Formats: sequence, C-alpha cells, structure tokens
Amino acid sequence: MSNTVAVDCWLLSSGVSSFTSTSKLYFPANFSRKPRFGSNTIRASATTNGSSEDVIYKALLCGRRALLSMITLPLVMPCERIDNSVGAIAAEYVQTESFQVREEIRKVLSKGKAAGVLRLVFHDAGTFEIDEKTGGMNGSIVYELDRPENKGLKKSLKILDKAKSQIDLVKSVSWADIIALAGAEAVSLCGGPSIPIQLGRIDSMVQDPEGKLPEESLDAISLKQCFERKGFSTQELVALSGAHTLGSKGFGNPTVFDNEYFKILMKKPWLSSGGMTSMVGLPSDRALVEDDECVGWISKYAEDQSLFFDDFKNAYTKLVDTGATWKKAL
Repeated sequence: MSNTVAVDCWLLSSGVSSFTSTSKLYFPANFSRKPRFGSNTIRASATTNGSSEDVIYKALLCGRRALLSMITLPLVMPCERIDNSVGAIAAEYVQTESFQVREEIRKVLSKGKAAGVLRLVFHDAGTFEIDEKTGGMNGSIVYELDRPENKGLKKSLKILDKAKSQIDLVKSVSWADIIALAGAEAVSLCGGPSIPIQLGRIDSMVQDPEGKLPEESLDAISLKQCFERKGFSTQELVALSGAHTLGSKGFGNPTVFDNEYFKILMKKPWLSSGGMTSMVGLPSDRALVEDDECVGWISKYAEDQSLFFDDFKNAYTKLVDTGATWKKAL
C-alpha cells in the first residue's frame, strides 16, 4: 500500500472559518501539491521522506483559520514540530506585514521630519499611568492636537496620514501602530539603532486624561517620580531623553541620531555667558545633569554610543508597548 495522505482544503471566503478535510493518513509524509482547477479545492498529497514544515507552509493557501484547524490533527506531525513550524510561519507573516507598513512610512519620512515624528510618539505614549491604567500608545493623540503641549504635532500627523491612507487600502492599520513604527523608522533613518516593532495595537476612540506628560520645567527628582508612575526607571528616563539629540534643541547635528546629547550635557554649555549656548536644551534636560543618579547614566552614554543605542532601543520598545491594547490573536 502506498504511504500517502490526501487532505482537501476548501478555500475560505472572507468571514468563513470552517475547515473541511478528507484524508487517509499514513506517516511519515512528504508534501507535494496539485491544484484541482475548475473547483474551489486544493488537494494536498504526501509521500514518505517528507518535510512537515512544507505541509504547514502550503496549507497557508487554505487560509490562516484553516491552518489552525489543520494542525489540530494529532497524527499529521509531532506536537513539538507543529509548534516550531507554526511559530516560524507566524513570525514571518508578522515581519512581512511590518515591512509593508515601514515601506509606506519611508516614502513620506525624511531626516528633517524625524524629530517631529519622534515627538509624536512620546506625546501619544507618554500619557500612560500605571495606577490609573490610562493612556499609553493608543493613537489618542489624534484627538489631542489642540492641547498646548501638543503644539506643532498636526504637521507630523498629516505626514503620517499619507502613509496610513495607502496602507489602509490594503489592510487597516491603527494610528497607534503607525506612530510607533514611524518613530522607530525616524531613529533608524537618522543613523540610530534598528528597532523591531510589534503590530496589533488598538486605537482609543477618546482622548487620554490631560496633564499626564512630563512638563519641560520639572527638576530631576520630579522627572524621576513622573517616569516612575509610568513604570520607567531612572536609566530608562535618561536613555529616552537621548531622543532630544534630534531636532533644534542644540545637541549636535539636528538630523543625526547619536550620543551628542549626553556629551553636550556633560559640558553644561548653558553656564557660559551669553550667546546661543545659553539656549541649549530644555530646563528638564539641564536638570538631569544636576542629579547624581542621572549623571551616572549620562556619562556612560557619553562614552559609549553602542550602550546608548541598546538601552534606547529597549526603552523605546517598552514605551510603545506599555499601556497598549492589543488585538486578539487568531
């Protein structure tokens, strides 16, 4: 008797989650596919010496829901191999989706626009509060543009709206995902670290509470307390503050993401008499270098750009994930 397996997968129309299979199962198996043109069925047959990963890959033709139903058949392959195969396929699907969104963002983003886009990220995600369980990376910034602290962000949102409009023609994507991914692209575009971003955030339909963003006039102690309420350590506060290396705050080249922010903080140029050096940074930037705990991290990042890049990447990922509401997995 030939060791073969036949599985009929009905191609799923939108919204249909049923999966039908007719099979004679003999194992082990090797996959080959023969389409049955003229019908809505694809027959998957298998012979010995096979690759179970290929079985799973080809089954994607039957739709993701069909795939999930298919892998419940306990005789198809060992459970461990099922887990590994499905995990790899899911990861590849997510990476492809993320790449497509990044491509559209890159079309509208430039180095000159990077600082504004990164500021948009901080003002959307920075409203999160642990105790109140409010705010976070939820796209609510689109309803909050008239707040004084968000002055100038309409332009950055308009830039991203061009990308979102194109992406939505293919697959709907949330503002929260677009903003989080755009900030990561802004950093990378300007020479900073590459930051992987998970997609699947759900947008809020209402504004976040007011008064949750750290004020520019805060001293170091108040800044640390503010970030602690959001779940961030002093080290993460300092790393995230390094984003001010972009833009017109006086920390080196305004379109280059590097560790100049920390080098200049250590020099305290605002203490010199007169001139443009007195205009460097925000009061909150200057406050950091007056705090011993913060200075410890500032000096480390000033000396080691790679360390700053690694810590910024981790802190940024935490920033755009913390407080987010996620879509349920299929």
